[in-house]
Amino acid sequence: MQVNLHDAKTHLSRYVDQALAGEEVVIARAGKPLVRLVPLETQPSARRGGFLKGQAILKADLKADLKADFKAEIEEMFYGS
Repeated sequence: MQVNLHDAKTHLSRYVDQALAGEEVVIARAGKPLVRLVPLETQPSARRGGFLKGQAILKADLKADLKADFKAEIEEMFYGS
């Protein structure tokens, strides 16, 4: 179904219900299709923090390793050569 933009603004909730029921709703301006109103496939699930807790063990000291590797560059950036 194609509807004009003014009609879509006036009856938006009706067209949303039709789109949720599976009908394709196209909104047009001056007869030229602009957008398609379709329902979202799925809602994103909430993220659950800590789901890998205790399963991954990091044995490197990243702070010390990075400090050692980039010490000269960092000192040059902040203190000059």
